[in-house]
Amino acid sequence: MKPVTVEFLFDFGSPNAYLCHKVIPSIEARTGAIFEYIPILLGGLFKLANNRSPIEAFAGIPNKQAYDKLEITRFVAKYGLSRYQINPFFPVNTLKIMRGACAAQKLACLKRYVEVVYAAMWEDGKNMDDTSVIAATLAAGGLDSEKILALSQDPEIKAMLLHNTQSAHDRGAFGSPSFLIGQELWFGKDRLRDVEDEILRLSSD
Repeated sequence: MKPVTVEFLFDFGSPNAYLCHKVIPSIEARTGAIFEYIPILLGGLFKLANNRSPIEAFAGIPNKQAYDKLEITRFVAKYGLSRYQINPFFPVNTLKIMRGACAAQKLACLKRYVEVVYAAMWEDGKNMDDTSVIAATLAAGGLDSEKILALSQDPEIKAMLLHNTQSAHDRGAFGSPSFLIGQELWFGKDRLRDVEDEILRLSSD
């Protein structure tokens, strides 16, 4: 039986997607599943789904904002993610780095790109909307920054990100992190256990 494939719809701008990214390898190790990273543009998905970011939607609900911070603190403690820190430039316009993710996928270096950019965003506090910072970060991470940034401006790459985002909406997604197994959708880091349960169920069939 082939390993179960889970589509991980991600945008670097979501701290919860970063936290999921850090936990995914342990799920893969336990279950043999393969998580396929699908770059989407969260701002575009919000528009398609008539959704708003939590920072905007809950701006007037202090208790909700406080609870969200507490939930992240608990998650970080549970999984030992001590390098996590809120990005001082948050919210960051992620269009450049999400197009870069599509370019990296085309160049078969997405895995390394994801590691480098997530670390820059949620561990090192870099402004990943600044092209010069992006270029320096990618180069320091051993990636061909010039090639990736040049390809990210290709119409085919731009169309790829638009397609991924539209497809995510069409399949029911409204935010990130979202997970798809076949046509079944799970949203949020608090659903990782349910995703793992579904993997195990399918693996045992």
